[in-house]
This record gives sequence, C-alpha cells and structure tokens, in this order.
Amino acid sequence: MVIVLILSFLIAPLSPDIMVEFMTGAVLVIIGMAFFSLGAEVSMTPMGERVGGNLVKTKKLWFIIGTGFVLGMMITISEPDLQVLARQVPSVPNMVLILSVALGVGLFLAIALIRILVGFALAPLLILFYLLIFLLAMLAPADFLAVAFDSGGVTTGPMTVPFIMALGVGISAIRNDRHAEDDSFGLVALCSIGPILAVLILSLVYQTEGSFSPEIGRNIATSVEVGQLFFEATPDYMKEIAVSLLPITVFFGLFQMFSLKLEKKTLSKILIGLVYTYIGLVLFLTGANVGFIPAGNALGTVLAALPYSWILIPLGMLIGYFIVKAEPAVYVLMKQVEELTDGAISGKAMQISLSIGVAVSVGLSMIRVLTGISVLWFLIPGYVIALGLTFLVPKIFTAIAFDSGGVASGPMTATFLLPLAQGACIAMGGDVVRDAFGVVAMVAMTPLITIQILGVLYVRRETQSADRSTGVEYQVDISELFAEYEDDEIIEF
Repeated sequence: MVIVLILSFLIAPLSPDIMVEFMTGAVLVIIGMAFFSLGAEVSMTPMGERVGGNLVKTKKLWFIIGTGFVLGMMITISEPDLQVLARQVPSVPNMVLILSVALGVGLFLAIALIRILVGFALAPLLILFYLLIFLLAMLAPADFLAVAFDSGGVTTGPMTVPFIMALGVGISAIRNDRHAEDDSFGLVALCSIGPILAVLILSLVYQTEGSFSPEIGRNIATSVEVGQLFFEATPDYMKEIAVSLLPITVFFGLFQMFSLKLEKKTLSKILIGLVYTYIGLVLFLTGANVGFIPAGNALGTVLAALPYSWILIPLGMLIGYFIVKAEPAVYVLMKQVEELTDGAISGKAMQISLSIGVAVSVGLSMIRVLTGISVLWFLIPGYVIALGLTFLVPKIFTAIAFDSGGVASGPMTATFLLPLAQGACIAMGGDVVRDAFGVVAMVAMTPLITIQILGVLYVRRETQSADRSTGVEYQVDISELFAEYEDDEIIEF
C-alpha cells in the first residue's frame, strides 16, 4: 500500500477512483488474510493430516492412488484462478482446458502419494518431468508457452495448498524411517507439473492466437459508488469460494462418517475453522480482484509511458519483494516448515529467501516486457540451475523449494503483478499474451533457486559448527576410542 501511494504521489499519477478502489481493496485483503490464516490453521491443516493418515491405514494401494487422483481433480476443477486461465486461451473450449488441467493435477497428486509411500527421491522425478516439459515446449506455439507455465502456479491456489501439504504430512507420519518428514514435502511441487504438461499437450491439438482485454476501473464519483462496486462483486466471490470449498468439505465429511469418526469437540473446531477460511477467502479475493487489478494495470501503463521506462525494473523488484508477504498460503508453508524441522529452518529465513526470489523474478519479468524476450530464455537456465542444486542440498530443502514455487505464485501475483506487467506491455506496444504472461511462471521459478541456496548455506553452517565442536586436537581413531570395550558390549550414548 505504501509503495503504491508513494509512486502515485511522486511519479505515477493514478486517478482518484482507482486509488480509492485500491485502498478499499487493500483493507479487505488485510482482514481476509487474518481470517484465512486462522481458518487454515484450525481446519484445512488438521483435515488434510487426518485424511492422509487415515488413507494409509487402509493399506490398500489402489484405494490411496484412486482417492488421490479423484481428490486432485475435484480440488482443481473448483479452483477459482483456473477460470481466469481458461479465458486467456480463446481457441480451447473452457471445459476442455479445465478438465485437462484437472486430469494433470489428479495424475500427479497420485504420483506424489505413491512417492511418499515408497520413499522414492523427489529430485529424479523433477528432473525427468521438467525435461519432458521443455521438450514439449520446443514443439508448442509461442502463444501457449507463457500461459502453460503460468498454469502451474495458478492451479495451486491458497485454498488447495494447505490441504495438499497437510495430506502429505498425514501420509508420511505413518512411516517410521528418518526420511519420512523430508518426503512429506513435494506434493505441491509435483501437482504444479500436471497443469503445465496438460496445456502444452493441448497446444499440439489446438492452434491459437491468444487474445487479451485489460480490466479497467469504473469512473466513480462518490464513496457510495465505491461501496456498490465491492458489494456487487461480493456475491460472485461468495458463490465461487462456496463451490471451491464444497468438494473438500464433502470429501472430509465422507471420511468422517465412514472412517475418522472424530469427537464432536474436534469436529466442531474444524467446522468453525472452515467458516473462518470461507470468510477470509471471500474478503481477500474480493479486495484483490476488485481493488488491485485496475490499480496494477493503471500503474504499469503510467510507469511504462515515462521517458525513463527502465524504472519498471527496480520498482517491480521492490513490489515483488514485499508482495510475497501478502500471499496467504506462504504463512501456511512457513509454519509447517518450522514445525517439521523443529525450528532448524526458520520461518524468517524462508520468508526472506522467498522475497528475494520473487523480487528477482519480477525484475526479470519487467525486462521481458521492455524487450520482448521469450520466457524460455529465462525459464530454461533457471530450471537447469534449480535442478542442478538438488544434487548439493539435503532432500528436505529440494522438496520445500519446489513446493514454495507453487505457494509464492498465488492470488497476489495474479491480481497485481500480472496486471502491472499487462499494463506496461500495452503501453510499450508489445504482445500481451507472449510478453506479459509468464510473470506467474517466473515467480514460481526463482524461489526454487533461493530456497536451495539457503540449503547450501545451512549445510555449510552445520559443517562448520561440527568442525568447531569436534576440534582437531580431539580427533582420534574410532577403534582406539572403544578399545577397552568387548566386541559384543552394548554402549549407550
């Protein structure tokens, strides 16, 4: 809010009606985030963990795979952001695109659950599937590329991420080996791959010349009209979120009736949490969509029209650094990482790493808007670096990093950063579908690198700490250390 206000008063004048819409939307976003964070903590996370744990207890592999596939499809079809994506690919029927993406997510959620059960490493799977993605990208029309990669971040929204992540925790909790906690992460990472593959495969069947029509603010004369603007939009988002939450709620209800049978007190707490989640998402998405999209478009248009349009790059990085703090699902990820690692990976370190990653990605996206460089020139080297780092860091950092990519590219990116790039692209006379789309994909990519660099630093710090605690003067041959004991003697540490 502060950044936009300063820019509007100094170098990027915005009309009063757009500013009032933005400020009203920002207030709703703040209140919505508070409700959502509370609701996710007391409902979505416990639901996912209990369903995951209960699935494994059935000991029926076909049932676990089938349930994961159906659940992935149900969650994706009801994801509100997927409707936005479907409208950007005009030559593909909306339902064809939605069902294809849903099939992709369902398939990869099933693969992710199998991976946790058998303890298969995440890195080889990621390398295999991203190689497949970039091979298909070479064959896909240019108009499909940015939208395809954006789809990976769009379909892992703020409502589905807490449930999917908790599902992984619940399933891995049944395993007793030392890598179980590490393998609980990675579900979001794999589920982000399905939509990209689905859209790229569709590009080989359908031909498109993508179209785009920017959303602009209405001319508002009075404060009452501002209120009407938000009140008119609220019922639509109430309906959207109700439809989105319904499949998960029904799914959990069936598990409760036939298997879980939780106590009334626990169940009532989860239901109250669902109400909080619903209220939070309605307020958040109403504020973000109604208030932020016109402001982002207008700000991008004004900045790109300045004689020094290069200023878009540092300003975009500044906005990107702070905007990730407003992504609702980021807090869910940070809290879960802190809990599962017993504070070894702090939430603050995670947030700083994500902020730096998103700042870099927005800066690179603004360079794309100004120059028209293809998104592949950034994505291919970025993923090569990210996949290369998987060989240097502990498994848990790889899983958290690839999860964080899907988490960071949430509704704030879609409702402010993407319109900012679109407005700038229109002012520069560029191709919006090719040059502006891809922001979500860039935001989803850079955290993969920054979080794994955090892992490299973590390993180095642990090694140095071990060296200091051991000390050269204390290093002895292990056989000498225990020479006084018998071969079959039990030694307690």
